[in-house]
This record gives sequence, C-alpha cells and structure tokens, in this order.
Amino acid sequence: MPIVRFLEVRIRSLGLKNGKFVRFNRIAIMLLALGLIGIGLMACSASIFGTKNNNNTGGSTIATGPMTTATRPAITSTLPAFSHIFIIVMENKDEDALDNNPDAPYLTKLAAQYASADNFYGIRHPSLPNYMAMTGGDTFGIEHDCIDCFVNQDNLAAQLEVKGHSWKGYMESMPAPCFVGDALPLYKQKHNPFIYYDNIRKDPARCNKIVPLTQLEPDLQANTVPDFVWITPNLCNDTHDCPIKTGDQWLQIWVPKILASPAWQKGGVLFITYDEGKGDKGCCTVAVGGQVVTLVISPLVQPGFVSSVAYSHYSFLRTVEEAWGLPLLGYAGCDCTKPMTDFFVKKSP
Repeated sequence: MPIVRFLEVRIRSLGLKNGKFVRFNRIAIMLLALGLIGIGLMACSASIFGTKNNNNTGGSTIATGPMTTATRPAITSTLPAFSHIFIIVMENKDEDALDNNPDAPYLTKLAAQYASADNFYGIRHPSLPNYMAMTGGDTFGIEHDCIDCFVNQDNLAAQLEVKGHSWKGYMESMPAPCFVGDALPLYKQKHNPFIYYDNIRKDPARCNKIVPLTQLEPDLQANTVPDFVWITPNLCNDTHDCPIKTGDQWLQIWVPKILASPAWQKGGVLFITYDEGKGDKGCCTVAVGGQVVTLVISPLVQPGFVSSVAYSHYSFLRTVEEAWGLPLLGYAGCDCTKPMTDFFVKKSP
C-alpha cells in the first residue's frame, strides 16, 4: 500500500530504526492508513447521500442535508391526466403470499376485474424507506422505522400545491390532524410519510391536510375529496399485525366507497400496493425490497390486464408526476424507473 510505505519511509528518515520499533510501527501505520481511507470513504458517502446519525435511544436515523430539487423537469407523457388519484398502502406481504390466496377473495376479484402488476418491487426494508420513496423519490438515508428522522426535502405534496392540485393523507386510527408520534396499539407514524417532511410538518396549513381516516367518507359523499388521496389503514387492517383475511375485509368495505364516487368514476385511478415483500428481490437498479402485489383500478385500464414490466414504488411516484405534469423527484427521474403507461394503452389485437 503506497500510503503505508510513504509513512514508513518518513519514520525511518527521523532515525527511528530499531528493528522491533519499526516492525511495531509498520502495523500501527497500516492501521492508521486504513483508518484514513475509511474516513475518506465515509466523507464521500455522506456528501452523496446526506448525513445520518443513529441515536442510542430508539435506533432512529436523523436524515439531514440540504433540500433536494427534482432531478428532471416535467416531461410530456402518454398517461391520462387523471381527475383524481387514490392510493391505499398495505403492509408486509409478499406477492407469493397473496396470489390467489383464499383469504383474499376480494383482492383477487379486483385484480381480475381491473389490472395488476406482476413484476413490482418495494425499495428496501423496513417500512418507512418505502413510504418516503413513494412521496419523495428517495429514502434520504433512512434505514429504520424511526420517529424523529425528519427531512428537509421536497416532496409530492408540496409539488401538488405548486401545480394547483389539492391533497390529503387519510390515516386510520390517527388521533387528530397533524399528529406527531405513535398512538398505540393501532397507529404508528412510520406509515405516515408526510409528517416526516419539514415543509409539511412545520406548516400548519399543510400539516392539517394529514387527517384521520374518518374524514374520508364525508369527503367522498360531499364530492369534496381532494385531487390526490393517500390512505393508510391501521396496523391491523393493513395486515401488518393481523391476518390477510382482515385486510381483505377492510378493502371490501372501503374500495367500493371510492369506486362509487364521481372522483373515481370520471377519470380517476386507485392504486393498491404493499410496502415491502420478503427478502431482497428487486429490479430497476435501486429496488431491493421484495416483490409485492400492486393493483391499478380505474375505468381507464384494460380489464384483466397483467403487466410484466419491472416497476417499483418510484414508478408509482413517476406515474403521478408525469400524469399531472410535475417535475420528477429523485429516483422517479431515473432512466431505470418506468412510468406505468402500459396499463392505460390499448394493445393491438
């Protein structure tokens, strides 16, 4: 190693030539050199990915660094300009666990009636990085389901407001709008990505758009539902803590309410996805969070269509951004991330 040889020569030039001393110091010098190389690599990594600090009280990761901007400007898209976009995010079930599962008859029915992605992947483990990816185009160095790892970063909600689109996050079992923290046994903040963004949490007008799920039904009935609707079921109904059958029954209650609304019927789309699967199956260069079920439910899809294109949660974000002419955030703007256009393009016979 050249750096080790260089330091050894410098020591010899100072006259420290006792054999034992030199042999001892060669080991020390090697350790010193390796340490310097490691520090350099860590500094390089921090400059690229942002700084993170794992504290000892909760294993949380503090993601810091300057706010990022979109990696690519808005582009012309062949996607429909959806009237409304809904997404329901379920939890921790691999595609193999749900495929034709007798405990998920309603999910199976929806897949047959509308469209599904057969090659869709989470970004990584555990839950929170996937939620950040879907809303910010990056995991921002977050590696844990932390509570205090807030980020000063651009995000989908802020983008929507700039473009004139309304939005809300509906969180089941959250005790109050703009609530920060966990409310056990059924609500955990890690499934509410919007609260982690400084420019949402610290802005009362924005933060009060994160509301309990109980507000969704009145909004649907009054036809005042916002353009973009994010729905997080509680820890039982999202199948995180309860069986697949429980989640399927919950979907059978809420999905028909969405599909009965003018917001969905007049050019809307509903995505149902799971945050992560088992293992490290992945695609698209950056997704290694396991294969998950993702349904695309819309009057605009080809009934029964099954896509074999490799997609990830970044593809969902890119699809929203392209459809509504928004700049592409983070990995949503990567050439490795494809928009979900094939669901809405009729194939030749």
